[in-house]
This record gives sequence, C-alpha cells and structure tokens, in this order.
Amino acid sequence: MPGFELFSDEERKQVNDVLETGVLFRYGFEGARNGHFKALEFEKKLAQITGTRFSHLCSSGTAALCTALAACGIGAGDEVIVPPFTFVATFEALIQAGAVPVFADIDQTLCLDPDRLEAAITPRTKAVVPVHMCGAMARIDEIKAFCDKKGLILLEDACQSLGASFKGSHLGTFGKAGCFSFDSVKTVTCGEGGGIITNDEDIYTRCCQYADHGHDHLGGPDRGADDHPIMGTNYRISELNAAVGVAQLGKLDRIVEIQKKNKAAIKDAMKKIEGVTFRALPDPDGDSATFLSFFMPTQDQAEQAAKKLAKNGAPCAYWYNNNWHYYKEWHHLKKMKRAAKLPFELSADLPDYEGLVLEQSEDIMKRALSMQIMLSWTDDDMDKRIQAVLNALT
Repeated sequence: MPGFELFSDEERKQVNDVLETGVLFRYGFEGARNGHFKALEFEKKLAQITGTRFSHLCSSGTAALCTALAACGIGAGDEVIVPPFTFVATFEALIQAGAVPVFADIDQTLCLDPDRLEAAITPRTKAVVPVHMCGAMARIDEIKAFCDKKGLILLEDACQSLGASFKGSHLGTFGKAGCFSFDSVKTVTCGEGGGIITNDEDIYTRCCQYADHGHDHLGGPDRGADDHPIMGTNYRISELNAAVGVAQLGKLDRIVEIQKKNKAAIKDAMKKIEGVTFRALPDPDGDSATFLSFFMPTQDQAEQAAKKLAKNGAPCAYWYNNNWHYYKEWHHLKKMKRAAKLPFELSADLPDYEGLVLEQSEDIMKRALSMQIMLSWTDDDMDKRIQAVLNALT
C-alpha cells in the first residue's frame, strides 16, 4: 500500500493550489479559493473510478466507517458481524456508534467466511461489515446474498483495497456503502483521509450532514444559515489533505499495475517451494496486489519462516502476534480498557470478548504470512528479494 513512494511534482502542484488561496476549509470562501475545491474534485474522481453515484471524503478511514455506520442507521444496541482479522478501526467505529461487534471466523481468503455468518446471527443483528484485507476481496457475492436473504445491511470496509474489484465491480460497491482509507501507507494517500462511496442518495446526504455537524449545506455562503436535519460531528477532511489525494488518485492505475507485476514475479518463484500455499482469491484478476499472503504448513514453520525472511532481507508480517490486526492481541477490548464508560456497555448480553475462541481463524492466522509489495523495487531489487525468499524457505 505504498502511494507515498510516488510523490512528485503533481502532489506539490495540487497542494500549492490550495496554499496560494489560503483557503484550507472544504466549504465556502468561494470568492477567495480561485475555483479550487480539492475535496469535491477528489470525491468526483473517486465516484467515477469506482463507478458509483456518490462519494464523500472524511478525515480518516475510521471517520469514514463511523460516518457510514451512522448514515446507514446502525447505532446503539445493534449487533454487527465483523471478522477478527482487520485493523482495530473496524470494531472501534462500531463501539463509537454504540453498536456491538460480533466476531465470526475468516476463511482462506483472510476475510469473513460467509459460511460462518448464520451461526453469528441473533435477533439484534443489524448488519455485516466484511473487511477486504490486504488488497483483495472476501467472497463478497456470497456475503451479499446472505445479507439480502436475511434483510441485513451490508457495509464494506475496503479501507485496504482501493483499486481492487470482484468480477468487474469495484470493492465497496456491493452493499449500502463502502469505505476507504487514505492514510500514510495506503495505496493512495492523503497523509490522513478516508472516503465513502454509495449509490444511495439518502445515504450520501446523511454522510455529508453527519461528517459536518449535521449541516444541510443549503444556507448559501453563510454557514450559520444552514439547517441541521440531524446531529453530527466533525469528520471533515482539509483541502490540503484532499489536494494530495487528487494527485495520488490520478496514479492509481499505474500503482496497481506495478504492484501486480512485482507480486506475480515473486509468487511465481515461490510456487516451487514445497509446503507453501497461497491465500485464496475469489477473483485473482481483481486483486490490487498490495500484499502477497501465503501459508506455511504449521505455526512453528510460519514463525521460523518469518525469522528467516527478516534475516535474509525480505521481512513479512506475521499477523498472529500483531497487536493491531488480529483479535488475539486486542487486550484493550478483551479487558474493556477505555478512557470512560462506553455506550455499548449499556447493551444487555455483551459478547465475552476475553473468552472468544474462533478455531478456524486461529488455524489460518497461525500459519499466515504477508509480504508488502513495493512500487520502488528495481529489477535488481526484485532478483535479490526472490533469492532471499528462496534462501529463507528452501
């Protein structure tokens, strides 16, 4: 997810457009901004790229998730099924909404297993939030079919998967809304930023209102004349962040092309290594190729492989012991460590997060490793990396 590797004059020009006007706020100041509306420009491009009717930018991927949850009507006491392998923002957003995260197993896609959803449903289940991890897709068609059958809201967390698709449709377009992150290490970066896409005009309107203190943006130049149809908060993105994103979004096709080329070369070389298997991809052509994820036969072999790969100069993430991305190490959630009492604690029958056991996910994550695919690798870098992998794993 290395958009920062391609910073150049395009990003500097977009930022200077904003600095020369002195208008860093995304709304208003029409007379001073010299026609520059970077957030709006980014939103139009994002909607065009993903083939959706609407897009709204926020200050982060987490803010995008919080905004989309509110816009979809997911709130206090609602149970939402999520995977245990994701960035912590997924469950944090739910908790901020007052909703209750309910974890269900992942499968060999490293994403939510549609076959495990039925067992996680209760009368309070309101939605399913699959997370398209590490640049590729869940079995999203099956998850969508399940949600449609059960009358559940489908909200996609595609924060790590801009540029990925499933059978020709961009990830994030299968449910009520989809969310992206544009933080400092994502495929396309604003430094900090997030985005929501949707084909539902009502959802879009509520996103715009919720992320800007409930403003309806109908009062004209005087924001004090705006009405407030709903209560909201401040999840606005700045024009400076959006300006960086405008330039980065123009490079998305090139970024994905390079990632796919580099990933394919390493993966082809690894196919000859005995015992190594690869993450299941429901649509290999739709992979954005930000990571090459693979499995070793046992936990011990995965741990040893991680050490050898790092020693040989080809480090890979061993998510099983990662404090951010897998529930095993989310001790703050398990022990309910928080700054103050949270609204979702008022819900009856909260899940036992400390005693949670997801055997299928455990078996998969104990053996999983992921290599981040970089854009800046030269042919010589690629040869050295492939040799380093072969030296470590054979």
